[in-house]
Amino acid sequence: MRKRVVITGLGVCAPNALDIASFSRALDARQSGIEFQPVLEELKFGCQIAGKPKLTEEHINSYFTSLEQRGLKATGLLYGVMAGSDAWKNAGLQPTGENDTDWDSGVIFGTGILGIDKLREAIYLIDEGNTKRLGSTSVIQTMASGISAYLGGMLGCGNQVTTNSSACTTGTEGILMAYDRIKSGKAERILTGSCSDSGPYVWGGFDAMRILPRNFNDAPELGSRPMSATAAGFVPGSGAGALVLESLESALNRNATIYAEVLGGNINSGGQRNGGTMTAPNSLAVQRCIQDAIKDSHISATDIDAINGHLTATAKDPVEIENWKIALGRDTDEFPYINSFKGIIGHCLAAAGSIECIGSVLQISNGLIYGNANCEDLHPDISRWVDPSRVPLNTIAKAPEVIAKASFGFGDVNACVIFKRFNK
Repeated sequence: MRKRVVITGLGVCAPNALDIASFSRALDARQSGIEFQPVLEELKFGCQIAGKPKLTEEHINSYFTSLEQRGLKATGLLYGVMAGSDAWKNAGLQPTGENDTDWDSGVIFGTGILGIDKLREAIYLIDEGNTKRLGSTSVIQTMASGISAYLGGMLGCGNQVTTNSSACTTGTEGILMAYDRIKSGKAERILTGSCSDSGPYVWGGFDAMRILPRNFNDAPELGSRPMSATAAGFVPGSGAGALVLESLESALNRNATIYAEVLGGNINSGGQRNGGTMTAPNSLAVQRCIQDAIKDSHISATDIDAINGHLTATAKDPVEIENWKIALGRDTDEFPYINSFKGIIGHCLAAAGSIECIGSVLQISNGLIYGNANCEDLHPDISRWVDPSRVPLNTIAKAPEVIAKASFGFGDVNACVIFKRFNK
């Protein structure tokens, strides 16, 4: 029999909040973390707005010593360590002693690009013949697995410590990887999450593709418009989210707080066939991913109370809603409530799935369904599939029992996870 898996810890470093309590309030109030970025104007970007965590020197000092900060330029590593250590602490767990290893705990923490600013610095130093000035942390800051290695060593984890990378699907995929390892009995708890660097060297490629909005530089908070008729592209974001997944037996033995249960999920790819490309999903693959996630969770489509979609504020939003409609087979007026947090945090790329999964879990834990920002003008094609009342503009005091969260990434890759309110 497979073990039941629950969520016992949460940590976040988001554009609009640096801790779980603040993030919960920000989601409730639709508080935006998207701002004008002067550096993007200086570099002549078309889109000059973005979401990035607002870290202060005092905040950084509470996580890193002055020695650890020396030469530290990998913003994704900063965000990931903050979110990961907060989640571990939130779960009531502590790092092991100097001579102890926790063989039952592991880390699966993903990223897309890590330490690109450090890598840029390193390239210039090497080209100038100044290799000795690279410093001792250049490798850990620029290797993809630097984030999981850092967290694993900080906590003393002796189980699997690894990094996954699947574009925008990374965070949601990591949760399912952790879920699979725990349910099979190979680990008792896994710290899972994902992070994404900030800055022009991460966002520049998307600006060049002209898939970012260019008409909201004077009104940043209005720029990210998931499901809106006036959506003009996704607003780039960054940050990190982290969750502690744990076997139910371990959680109960520790008398841990349980935020929600992970019922199951699915990961697949459309193979970049049948309409799927490097940048667009194969609709059949999306539908199969959702349906197989439901099957794996041993529930029916009618059990789903709410959906937190990928919904990036592009022309693909109506297509995603149509895929949900086909996959669930639910009538328009019986469609689950649906929302996207990207209206207030932007699209946090590799960090998107983990941050948005945390928001989904908070909806279950807090007994709320959060509203959608900048969606007053619902796209008419979406209203064909969903009654507008199922796309709330403000928080609804309705306790969801089951939430489906999906992420769809570059490369035609998909992940869908099912969360449920915990009941013994």
